[in-house]
Amino acid sequence: MDYIIYFAITIGILVFVHEFGHFIAAKLCGMRADVFAIGFGKRLLGWNRKNGFSFGDLPKDFDGEGHTDYRLSLLPLGGYVKIAGMVDESFDTEFADKEPQPYEFRAKPTWQKIIVITAGVVMNLILTIVVFWGINFFHGKEYTKTTTIGFVEQNSLADSLGFKAGDKIVTINGKSVHNWEQVASDIYINTIGQNLHVEISRGGQNVVLNVPRKKIPSPDNGNTFLLPSGVRPVIGEVLPKTPAQKAGIKSGDILLSLNNELLYSSEQTKKIISSHKGVTLPLVVLRDKDTLSLSVTPGSDGLIGVQLGDAFTGPVVFETFGFFQSFYYGGQDVVKVTDATFKMAENVIRGKIAFGKAFGGPVKIAQYAVKYADNGILSFLYFLAMLSLSLAIINILPFPVLDGGHLVMIIIEGVTKREIPIKVKIAIQNAGFVILLLLMAFIIYNDIINL
Repeated sequence: MDYIIYFAITIGILVFVHEFGHFIAAKLCGMRADVFAIGFGKRLLGWNRKNGFSFGDLPKDFDGEGHTDYRLSLLPLGGYVKIAGMVDESFDTEFADKEPQPYEFRAKPTWQKIIVITAGVVMNLILTIVVFWGINFFHGKEYTKTTTIGFVEQNSLADSLGFKAGDKIVTINGKSVHNWEQVASDIYINTIGQNLHVEISRGGQNVVLNVPRKKIPSPDNGNTFLLPSGVRPVIGEVLPKTPAQKAGIKSGDILLSLNNELLYSSEQTKKIISSHKGVTLPLVVLRDKDTLSLSVTPGSDGLIGVQLGDAFTGPVVFETFGFFQSFYYGGQDVVKVTDATFKMAENVIRGKIAFGKAFGGPVKIAQYAVKYADNGILSFLYFLAMLSLSLAIINILPFPVLDGGHLVMIIIEGVTKREIPIKVKIAIQNAGFVILLLLMAFIIYNDIINL
């Protein structure tokens, strides 16, 4: 249910913002907008000034007389604004055999058509920048002031690649790093598709470790490939009537040791718990600056009934920004995400990254929406901004059905001073729509098999 709710919220916001861009631009340019739809296909419910609120399809003889029908449709995978005199997702061509009317899209000058067709992308960019600005202005940036690696479990992936506890990361692929956020970005994002050459300082000497790209796990799986020094496992939620609740464990407790073994990560903690079913284990936790000694007995299923995460307990630096400075850093965030998106696409095309790892559909969006929402409103807003930017990038691509495809045809018509025949536009739209549906089906299939 959480997946459905957060997916609906996320897609609803993004689609509304995008389509509102088209809608308001059309209105300002004197065009008639007959439908403002969230979703595709059958009309579920809606409102217009002529009929008021109603369920199901509108009467067959409905003529809005310029009054927009605001509707919610069956397939929640997008939306559209039906602008009079335009071949779009509604595939309405009734106007084709009639003389162009002053309020129609086709009767307007090229520059107005371009404004209307790009307004959705512009609105998504505005949403992205505003969210990034807000995060920078109201929250600032938080930096984990260390590049030193914490616990490295014996026979783990990090151990097999040559990393050791206490190693200080100096550079990644020749680029200096000064905090753990830079380390994470350069491992998982900025070097997508590349092998890593990690220079570390160990015992007063610098050593370079070569890490093949295929060895680097996806951070989406909560994998603790490398963790900074100062990380400790932390309790999220404590389920009722479980060993954890009976032991007096509370949400927010930082776990220091379990079974007399110092703890450095949630994965390490889970392994100790699962390997001691039914055995009472001494536990030391930090709660509100107080150190408490408890004991917990894992159940027969090897669980104690808690949600575990990792928390950094070392030095953290907060950097705040002014009103206008926040726009600058918001713009930088847009550039970084855009660059990462194109790098990802390039590596998919070159076969360095599997398609299913790089792109996701409704299922993956729902998973991420819940994950980011669980981490707080700022985390969810950041995810929303990244999705909004991705939607803008995808929509401006010169592909039929997408805004970029419409833009190409508008430019061709503007240059040649001749309208492309309606039948040709419909054929292009149909072909693009079929390809898009097949692509969406493939993406959803990948989402499901990668659950």
